[in-house]
Amino acid sequence: MKCTQLRQRLVSLGSAEAAAKAQRFFKTAKGEYGEGDRFLGVRVPILRKVAIEFQRMTLTEVSCSLRSIYHEERLCALFILVRQFECGNQQQQERIGMMNRI
Repeated sequence: MKCTQLRQRLVSLGSAEAAAKAQRFFKTAKGEYGEGDRFLGVRVPILRKVAIEFQRMTLTEVSCSLRSIYHEERLCALFILVRQFECGNQQQQERIGMMNRI
């Protein structure tokens, strides 16, 4: 699975109303701590379900999603990494631990 497929899936699940609420909640205006963060409007329980669907993404593809401009895509990528780490063998866990070098 590709990071573009993950983004398309999240965009299809997004809500403009929920995205607007998230932008206010996370203080994304100029000078605020979340300045410039963008949202698709996908709730966390749905992100967790999507992470299960995409848990077989390669680490390269997950890394691509971690660099997304969208908050939910980055969070979903983290959920995917957690699932891969919990279900992975020692070698997989070590590769995930080395992600900061990708």
